[in-house]
Formats: sequence, C-alpha cells, structure tokens
Amino acid sequence: MSKIVIVYHSGYGHTRKIAEAVAEGSGGALLAIDAEGNLPEGGWEQLAAASAIVFGSPTYMGSVSWQFKKFADASSKAWFTQQWKNKLAAGFTNSATMNGDKLSTLHYMFTLSQQHSMLWVGTGMMPSNSKASTRDDVNYVGSFSGLMTATPSDASADEMVAGDIATAKVFGARIADAAANLVKYVCRPAAARRVRRARPGPGTAATTARPRRACPRRPAPPSPQRPSGPRWRRTRTLPAGWMHR
Repeated sequence: MSKIVIVYHSGYGHTRKIAEAVAEGSGGALLAIDAEGNLPEGGWEQLAAASAIVFGSPTYMGSVSWQFKKFADASSKAWFTQQWKNKLAAGFTNSATMNGDKLSTLHYMFTLSQQHSMLWVGTGMMPSNSKASTRDDVNYVGSFSGLMTATPSDASADEMVAGDIATAKVFGARIADAAANLVKYVCRPAAARRVRRARPGPGTAATTARPRRACPRRPAPPSPQRPSGPRWRRTRTLPAGWMHR
C-alpha cells in the first residue's frame, strides 16, 4: 500500500489530470471522491495507513467543491481519534482563471490539515516571473502554499497547459522527498531500541551488542523544587471569592 495518497474530487476531469501528475511525481496512489462525495470501499483505511495525504479539489465559487467538503466533514471520525496526526499534508486546486480565488481553496485544505494535527508541505518552488517566462514554465502561476493550476474554461482535460502538468510532477517529487525525510528523522519506538544483552558465562563474551540509539537522548527536565517554610504556608491562604475574579 502506498505511503502517499492523493485524495481528490474532479468535476470535469481537469483536477484528475493534475492528480495523476502529482501521483506520477510522488509515486503515490490515487483515491477519487465520487460524484456523491463518497470514497470507494477501503478508502478510509488507505488514508489511515498513509504517511502523507495530498488533498485536491477544483475551485468552485471561491472554495472546494461540495463533494470535497462532504469528504472533509466525514473525516471527523478520524479527527476524533487524531488518526492523521503528524502525517504530511499538501493540497492542489484548478480553476479556469489565473487567480479565481484559488488561495481560498488552499487555505481551506490547510485548515483541514491543522484540524487533524498534520504537517503542511508547500510547493518549495520559485515562481517563473521574469519577462522571458512563458506559460509552459514551472510554477508560472506562482503559488507557494500549494499547487495552483489554471485551465481555460473551454479547454478539455487533454488540453491542459503543459507547464501546469510539469509543475504538478515537481510538486509530487517535493512531497515524496518530504515524506522520506520525515521517516529518516523520526525516532524509533523505545522498545525497538532496547536489546537485552546476553550475560556471558565463565570464559565467554557477550554476543549481543546494544545498538546505537536512533535519536540522541534528551536530558530530563529538572524537577521543580517545592517551596517550604512559613512563607510557603502563607501563600496557600487565598482570599474568599478568588475564583470569581
């Protein structure tokens, strides 16, 4: 099962095209939200097993589609148990105009990720904003917080801008790198670090060595010293009605 899951809704195929490019760049698995706002069987389990979840939705009326909103509301069960806590999160959106209030959509996805205590990943790309830049350049739309693409209203999914598809692939690679780095620096559970050392018998040496710890041991915080003496006893006396102040 893939550790990166791209969960998305697409109304006319354009957002699906971007999702496929993100999956190609990240090596992730696609998880489509259907026209009724539901996930396929096993979809929630797939998200629970992922280390990174990428949200995708078209921008309709300045926000996500109602199908994506239904999925987001249904994720409250995972929120209640904090199943997605410390997973990576990212987002992408498509609209017909260059602006189209797409940032509002990305902000919604970011807020959803923070409700789930996730770690947000931006594009990590500099914009193509010089006079020599063309629409086929990477990150021509110039988004940092998440992936934005723009498709003319009369263009089919097969007519999407090549630069946007290329940007989506780079964005996917960025998420894959972030997921790999997260795994690299996460400490192993303490039980996995403990190896019982075999007690050597007479004339023998131990054959089991204790492995190096995955993370440096953190010093224990100093324990607070409780004050003593008459002054401490006097501070315990509180005026009447202090809780109502």
